[in-house]
Amino acid sequence: MTQLLNRRFAHIVVFSGAGMSADSGIPTFRSGSNGLWGEFDPQQLATPGAWARDKETVWGWYEWRRGHVMAAQPNPGHVAVARLQRECGAQVVTQNVDDLHERAGVEGALHLHGSLFAARCDRCGARADLDDPPPEAQRRLTPPTCAACGKGSIRPGVVWFGEPLDDEVVNAATRRIARCDLLLIVGTSGVVYPAAGMVGLAPKDAVIVEINPQSGEVAAQVDHRWQTTAALGLPILADWLADAASGDRRAGLRPSADA
Repeated sequence: MTQLLNRRFAHIVVFSGAGMSADSGIPTFRSGSNGLWGEFDPQQLATPGAWARDKETVWGWYEWRRGHVMAAQPNPGHVAVARLQRECGAQVVTQNVDDLHERAGVEGALHLHGSLFAARCDRCGARADLDDPPPEAQRRLTPPTCAACGKGSIRPGVVWFGEPLDDEVVNAATRRIARCDLLLIVGTSGVVYPAAGMVGLAPKDAVIVEINPQSGEVAAQVDHRWQTTAALGLPILADWLADAASGDRRAGLRPSADA
């Protein structure tokens, strides 16, 4: 793989999925929960229908998830991505709804599936600031009432099953991937669409590297599959790529910024 990466890359994109945050102790969505939530199927709670039927249970589950994320820390993979952005101009497109990329120092990450930290009104769409979630998980919690319209309930700022992705975010992500010359696909199975289909938008001459403990189902044109975790693999890749970028800087070249 060192031969694949032994050149200057001007447009690096990191496309991350749940496996990226699993190294920080955040369970992948399909691995389910434990304890209080062990009997629930996450895919049955993450729908508009579930919200309409039982807001209190859905809100309780998402507040548990938000608290879990707040207690977690970015792992070495997140830190390596932040380094790639600082030193190589890398940009991030993620399927994750946590804020671990941002807390590691990444700026401008595109969250295809929304964020646990971008709650909004289910009626007027106004954004809402949330207090910290309860210190202990609770089966049912009443969501706050919207302060803007006074009628709607504050819902999680994520994209549920059956909801469309945000067009503005999708278009920006498409532009990033369509112009990349190196695409690092990290911790994603490649089965969640439409987000997963975006990896096929990379140019034919782009280098595509998949980093995942289990082989995924991402784009057929992957040049190298490295079966390792983000926390182990990305710091090594960051060393290689940063060294190449440092050589370019000494020669008077710089990685170009995202358009």
